[in-house]
Amino acid sequence: MNITLKEVATKNELKAFVHFPNELYKDNPCYVPQIESMDRDTLNPKKNHAFEVCEGKYWLAYDENGRIVGRVAGIINHRYNEKVGEKICRFGFIDFVDNHEVSKALMRAVEQYAKDKGMTMVSGPTGFLEFDAAGILVEGFDKLPTAYGKYNAPYYEQHILDLGYRKEVDFVEYRILVPDVIPERYACFAEVVAEKNELHQAVLHKRSDLNPYLDGVFTCMNAAYSKLHGFSELTPGQCEDLKKQFLGNVNVDFVSIVLDKNEKVVAFGVGLPSLSLAMQKANGSLLPFGFIHILRALKKNDTLDLLLIAIDDEYQNKGVNAMIFDKFAQGIKKNGVKYIESTRELEDNTTVQNLWGRFEHYLHKRARVYSKNI
Repeated sequence: MNITLKEVATKNELKAFVHFPNELYKDNPCYVPQIESMDRDTLNPKKNHAFEVCEGKYWLAYDENGRIVGRVAGIINHRYNEKVGEKICRFGFIDFVDNHEVSKALMRAVEQYAKDKGMTMVSGPTGFLEFDAAGILVEGFDKLPTAYGKYNAPYYEQHILDLGYRKEVDFVEYRILVPDVIPERYACFAEVVAEKNELHQAVLHKRSDLNPYLDGVFTCMNAAYSKLHGFSELTPGQCEDLKKQFLGNVNVDFVSIVLDKNEKVVAFGVGLPSLSLAMQKANGSLLPFGFIHILRALKKNDTLDLLLIAIDDEYQNKGVNAMIFDKFAQGIKKNGVKYIESTRELEDNTTVQNLWGRFEHYLHKRARVYSKNI
């Protein structure tokens, strides 16, 4: 196959870049199409505040007939590099047909971009921020991804390994079965933890009740996530982006904000009814009817996706995760949730995994980030 590589430079090319995986996997029952307009905004420096600390380039690969056969992004997060004292170029948004010439051409473009920018390592797949989908799926090809995960065919890993990349870190996903009756001891333990540490839940009846706590939530997040792989402190603009992304969909039944006696946010958790099936029906677009499927999934759903959980260092290992889970449990009972899906988390993140440690659960998806010195 003769491959032609082209850097994305126009709106139409960006549309093609975003659309490619939805076309590549259109007949795959385990693929969840991303909303293309949202992905275009993510990749647009004028609409994504991540570009305050990041830069990037995108490439499309074409075969001899002018058909798109692959895509990839090269991303440099300068704030993260300064934090860890490394010169890392990320690769992300990678998809390709099962042809080694295609994957080789894509990754060579990223590596050359990295060298031109003075980088010494290429790592990925990751996005601009920790909240973008990370990793190549290596287990769970017959499972439906969460809306914040990403599907890829089994052949991806071998292509990346053949190009000299090696495992850097794994992200795992669990499926948790909610028992018909959640034991009362969980609520009792949460009450003991709250009393012992002088903590309490923020009272949330509607979305607007979240507003007084949002700045504290992001302060807590920046502190709690500071040591996580790939995370750099969020700027005010990036916080605003996340507010817009999540607040329109959030159900306060699945939001826990833990406060100390001075009303400071010391921990929080956010879950969201699963949007995977709804996004399959939407098929990459909110219009004309895609948004209807999303709204229905938010109102009635038997599956909850866990999105974000953070606990201030001062309250680590003090049982505060029990308070977060107790709030979720109330929402689970109220809304008839039968299953919980953890979104991708680091394989050694025991703080989050302890939330459901006593429930029936199993690891059913694994995604891998790779790296290579250049």
